[in-house]
Amino acid sequence: MVTLCPNDPAKSKQKLGANRKIEGKLIVNKKISALLLSALVLPGLGQFYLGRKVIGGILIVLVNLILLLGLFVLLRGLSPLIASQIAGGAIKISPTEVMKSLDDTTGFGKAVLASFFLVWTFSVVDILRVKVEPQSDMEGHS
Repeated sequence: MVTLCPNDPAKSKQKLGANRKIEGKLIVNKKISALLLSALVLPGLGQFYLGRKVIGGILIVLVNLILLLGLFVLLRGLSPLIASQIAGGAIKISPTEVMKSLDDTTGFGKAVLASFFLVWTFSVVDILRVKVEPQSDMEGHS
């Protein structure tokens, strides 16, 4: 809450200016925290931190679906190789064999990876473009 000094307009002006600087710093710190959460931890988490729960939830669900789809593509591509190695009695699988086995899923795998990075990029850009409103004193003490 801003307290003004009615007898001294210069002090009132100083207090108002100091409060604006503090609010600006808090907004920047909150936005940077949200940006780091979405960029480094999980896309959509920064949106949750800023109170944008719907878009944050959508982004988190999308990222999880894309990751599950990627895991499915990976296992689908590797299953013939794993099955043949187990059936043949050889447990050792070389990286070259893994890459050969995944050749059929390369296009779809690239599409899954591209969509994952698109969602991640959208999450970061969304935080950069959103304007963070300062909290009132009542909101901060709830």
